[in-house]
Formats: sequence, C-alpha cells, structure tokens
Amino acid sequence: MGENPFSLQSNSFHVKQAERRRADLLEQAHSLREDPPVVLCLHSLSDNEGDWSILPLLPYMSRSFGRNSSWIVFLQEETNVNTVPLLQVLAKFDKDKEWFLGKPLYDEESTIIHHYAFAENPSVFKYPDFAAAWALSIPLVVRLADKVRDEPLKSDFTIDLKHEIALYIWDNGNGPRLTAVPELCTEPEDSPRAHHCATTLRKDYSYSALESIFIRDKTVQVSKTWEKDALFLEYYSDHADPSIPTINLGVPNTERGHCGKTFAILQRFLSNAVPNTKWLVVVDDDTLISLPRLRVLLSCYDPSEPVCLGERYGYGLSQGGYSYITGGGGMVFSREAVVRILNSGCKCYSDDAPDDMVLGMCLNALGLPITHSPLFHQARPDDYAKDLLAHQVPISFHKHWNINPVAVFNKWLRNDMKTPNELDKNAKTEL
Repeated sequence: MGENPFSLQSNSFHVKQAERRRADLLEQAHSLREDPPVVLCLHSLSDNEGDWSILPLLPYMSRSFGRNSSWIVFLQEETNVNTVPLLQVLAKFDKDKEWFLGKPLYDEESTIIHHYAFAENPSVFKYPDFAAAWALSIPLVVRLADKVRDEPLKSDFTIDLKHEIALYIWDNGNGPRLTAVPELCTEPEDSPRAHHCATTLRKDYSYSALESIFIRDKTVQVSKTWEKDALFLEYYSDHADPSIPTINLGVPNTERGHCGKTFAILQRFLSNAVPNTKWLVVVDDDTLISLPRLRVLLSCYDPSEPVCLGERYGYGLSQGGYSYITGGGGMVFSREAVVRILNSGCKCYSDDAPDDMVLGMCLNALGLPITHSPLFHQARPDDYAKDLLAHQVPISFHKHWNINPVAVFNKWLRNDMKTPNELDKNAKTEL
C-alpha cells in the first residue's frame, strides 16, 4: 500500500484523532495479513514550520521510501479508509509511471484565492479535494523531490495548498494533471451512496457551552446576521459612540492593517473591563460567521491550552518563514494563547501593520502552533469550488463585495447544522 502521511496538526485534539486513524489503518492491514503501511504524522517529522505545505517534505519522502514503496497516499484525520478497495484502486495504475490521483475540484470562475489562475476558463484546471485523500506514485515523488532540491520554491504566500500543489505538479504542462478516481469520495461514512468508495468522511464534533468576545466595527449587516447569536459582544472604533455602542481603544483607524487595534483588544480581553471568558474571537466588520457552529467546533478544544484557530496561511514557508491565521475568516484564541502572546513582549512594529501576519510571527517565535480549520473562509462562497463546500458545514465567509451579505448568511451560515445542499436546495442568491 505504501506510505500514508497525515496532514496533521500538533494540537492535542488533532493528535488523538490522527492516532485513532493510524490505529485503524494498521488494524486493517493486520486483518488482511498485509505488510503494514508506514503511517506518518506530518507535524512530527521535523521542526520545520513549513511541513504542512508538503512540498518541502518531498525530498525526505523520496529518500526514505523511494526504493521500497509504490505510492504515497495523503489523508486527513477525518478521512476514513477502506483498505481493500483502496488497494484495488491503486492496482489499476502502473506504479512505475508518474500518477497524481484524487477527487477533482475546479473553479467555475477565476478567483482571488487562486490568484485568478486560468482566468479565461478556470474550470479546465483540476486540483484535489484533500478530504477524499490523494496519491502520488513514487516515480513522481522522486522527480518532484529532485525539483524541490534543485529549484527553490518561489511562492511567498501559501494560501490554498491543494491548488498550489496541483500547479506545482502540473508545472506549466511539463508534469501530470490530476487523474480523477471515483472511489476517492467525500460522502459521509454511513451514506448509501458510499458503497463504491475507498474513502469516506467522518465527523466527531459534539456540543458544549461557549463564552466569547466578538469584535470589530458594527455594521447593519452584523446586526441582521450573527449579532443575536453572540453571548458577549463588543465593537471597537477610533471613537466611542454610545448609540451603537462602540468602544474607543485609543488607537486610530488605519487604511491598511489593524495591528495596533488588535493588540489593544488582546490587552482588553485580559483586563478587568470585560468578563473572564475562555475564548476570544476577532472578526472584521465584513466577516459573516456562524457562532453556533463555532461553539460546536470549539467544544473539541481545551481552552487551557494555547489554541490559535482559523484558516491557516503561510509566508515564506520554504525559506524558514511562518504560518498565520488569515484575519478575514476570523481569528480564535484561547485565554492561555492571549496570555502567552502578551507576556512574550511581542508587539506591532506600527499601528497599521498587518495584524494577522504580526501575530503569526509572534506565534512562530513562541513555538505555538496554528490550528487550521477549512471551515473558516477568507473569501466569499463563490470563490470556492461547489464540490468542496458541499461536504462542509462552513463557519465563516469574508468580503461583502458584489453580494447581498444577509442572503449569503441565510443560505450558508444560518444555524441548522446541515450542509448547504440540504439547507435550501431552492435558494437563489445573487452573488
């Protein structure tokens, strides 16, 4: 079967989830009397912050497994694997040739999160849905590893890893495109439609209570969407307005970046001016967020740990850079995380510095991991592949450009804990 690296995170909840998945894979191999696969957790392979972006790890994979394996199969911790059909699927392909296998996604329109790639016809380029698992044949791994060693990775920012990996493998037509494998699925594990699937999805979230502070400037869209679901909410501006009300933090508004304001919010969170709560959630005034769904997600995490949660981006990961939570989708911090950030002495180099990236540098210096969730979104629903959103229960979207924010909230984020396809199959929204 080859190797199965998990795209894993070092938070204790995710470690436990991955260990269960690893144990299941090994038990299946034992019952089949197959040689057990090597199951790797990516976060544990080295101290390199960029390991989650996978490409920097290819030389290690080539060196360690290039001679005695046939495939590298990448899983996420929520990906169930049925070993027998997966082996049958892989056997259909010549292991001595270059193969890039997965469940294909594509963009119907060019999108900012993919840097408007293939603007004339974005649907021609396919990239893998990581939740379904994806696979590289060893000959392809070996060649890509040589390429990584010989040519420095050029991209400064890592934004949507699955699209960027597909672009790197395709290499302007010099490498293989993604081959669709119908048996790699994102159906729920108990779905009657999953009878042919080698992979399915598992979800283990449970409910619990949550106290949080939610921030940024008040808008009419906030009051008509998620405001009513907040247990404790404050709005911040550069002047106090009791009619809203807003709170003046003593930091002027800036055209670009909000670092000064965000660090003032961190300090206020730990002060006696607000209730002692477990979680701090920082959102922009053009962020749409489902607080009930966020409560479900946060029930997985221990707030006594330094949890920093959101949509993870990377800057300069191949050159010793850092990860950060992109601010537009929402940044979530446990109280312990805020304490460690402020006690470290980390601060803004200017009030208008990018707050999310400065916080990323702080967390990197402290050795605190960022916990990624694909349920936070830096862009609008139309900026993501429909097949990707179809198996998600989204927590947030960002930007009000060319949309009706209330309609988008009602379609995608209203609290009934169903997938978008089930929410309202007849909903029509002008986006």
